Amino acid sequence: MISSLNNYNPAFLGLLVQSPLLCNGFISSKPLGLPPTEERNPKLATLFASSTQKDSATTLLALDNDGEEDEIVVTVDRAPCFDGVCESTPVDGDVAAFLTDTHACDHDNGKDKESSPSDENDAVGEAMLRLGTMTGPTVWSEFGRLSQEYDVANLGQGFPDWLPPDFAVEALVSATIDSTKQSPHQYTRTAGHPNLVKQLARRYSKHMHRTIDPMNEVAVTVGASQALYLCLQTLVKPGDEVILFEPFFDLYQNQIKLAGGTPVYVPLTFVPYTEDTGEVSGGEWVLEPEKLEQAISPKTRAIILNSPHNPTGKVFNLSEMKHIAENVIAAGPQCVVISDEVYKYIVHSSPPQEELLGVGSSCPGHIHFASLPGMWDRTITVSSAGKTFSATGWQVGWCVGPSNLISPVHQLLPYVQFCASTVIQEALARTLPKADEPYEGYDSYYEYLNSKYRRKRDLLGKGLKEAGFAIPDYDRTPGGGFFIFARITPELRRALPAERMGPEYTKNPAAPGGEARLDWALCQWMAEEKGVLCIPSSPFFSRERAMEGASDEFIRVAFCKTDETIESAARALMGVRSKKELIGSSLVETSAE
Repeated sequence: MISSLNNYNPAFLGLLVQSPLLCNGFISSKPLGLPPTEERNPKLATLFASSTQKDSATTLLALDNDGEEDEIVVTVDRAPCFDGVCESTPVDGDVAAFLTDTHACDHDNGKDKESSPSDENDAVGEAMLRLGTMTGPTVWSEFGRLSQEYDVANLGQGFPDWLPPDFAVEALVSATIDSTKQSPHQYTRTAGHPNLVKQLARRYSKHMHRTIDPMNEVAVTVGASQALYLCLQTLVKPGDEVILFEPFFDLYQNQIKLAGGTPVYVPLTFVPYTEDTGEVSGGEWVLEPEKLEQAISPKTRAIILNSPHNPTGKVFNLSEMKHIAENVIAAGPQCVVISDEVYKYIVHSSPPQEELLGVGSSCPGHIHFASLPGMWDRTITVSSAGKTFSATGWQVGWCVGPSNLISPVHQLLPYVQFCASTVIQEALARTLPKADEPYEGYDSYYEYLNSKYRRKRDLLGKGLKEAGFAIPDYDRTPGGGFFIFARITPELRRALPAERMGPEYTKNPAAPGGEARLDWALCQWMAEEKGVLCIPSSPFFSRERAMEGASDEFIRVAFCKTDETIESAARALMGVRSKKELIGSSLVETSAE
């Protein structure tokens, strides 16, 4: 019987790494095919992996030259994912309960045991205690399961389902096969590959209207999520408050808690275009200055600004940004803005040009918060390459700001990882200059990108409106990113079967407060019964506000998908729309035209 992997063919280990066996807290039942016997290495006990389910876990098997399967390891994947879905299949209720029960097993002897609250606290570290109850199933694991269990047009995932532009792929290939003395296959500078930080400093010098020092005012990280994490870790201590504009990308909330801080929520106000006729309309999300002023205090250590905004697509206007700047100063010298600008090159509906002229934006339609008067010294700008170049798997992000705010990030980086991938950093350094050149008939890749997303936005928007959703009017409302925050109309409420709002469906540990409300129920029903997957809005709100119903009317729909996926989703959405007419004491349901 094989007991260890250490002495076996490295090709087998590579096979395990590449196999989508487990993810998102679910177990895959998809076995890997085994090559014919004649293709196996006769000199080594060549191993091939497959997976079976055994005793509520996954068993990895190996095949020796004698053709017999030997059990190697039994494993379950408890790792969550954010804004992504891996290839996995759902497990039954017993395994799901095991996955979410953090004290069901004594890992020293493998036996079940009872544990007291104090035992639980002793068993986990400070970071897990800070997260508290927010370590169970999530919207991403739940809707990841649905995407695998049902045949759906998937508009939930926040990443493109096409390849990066040719020049980016070519840059990656050229970096990979570079065999010169400076070949990027070894460690590079921990704070950022020299070629990349020089390119970023050159670009941000234009964005910020100042000279950026590549070695002291730029830090390269593993994606923008890590950039945000490091910013918060270097800024926040227990007792500090960090302001979030609500709704917000759910990653922010837990990263604040991991740093020991307290999230303080400033709700954005949804203002419908009109409700005068009784028809539910789209509208705009606005920042009311007095709500921010009420939240500011001497404890305010940071404000996280995300523009363009996930999930609403809002582009904060110049007036709102000036209000934020005024409150940063009012809070005191300790207050810093972390400006998350990963969607800065995707402003598909630009603010008025006269507004942009005042700040001299070098990204069409986008205002860099740090470029406002007096805000460079109070801002860390966070961004990445993934959204811009349709390459979210590259995982290269960065922070740009004054040296006194970036230096602590530099100091912390070696203790997090030695460096982001040198090959990917070099590939991005080669990609950035190419993006400024003419592309596909446009003056630059960035113009092409905006045009592409504008067309996809309109294609999806047409399908959503025909299905009965209310969406923003982008001729009057600026918009960015690649999500539509669609509003649920009364017609769609009536289309949702009544039992979907019953306890059989609404009790859900992945939903805020364990209760699936209208937005969640509608999205789950559409995935299970209608063939289209969208994301409910409630996970983007604080638990209290979601439980009050602030998120009930909205769902998040991604248009960073191929036309075929969007068109398939539009056809599925037409199946959602129905009308229920009260005739006497009975309900008659009719399909829409």
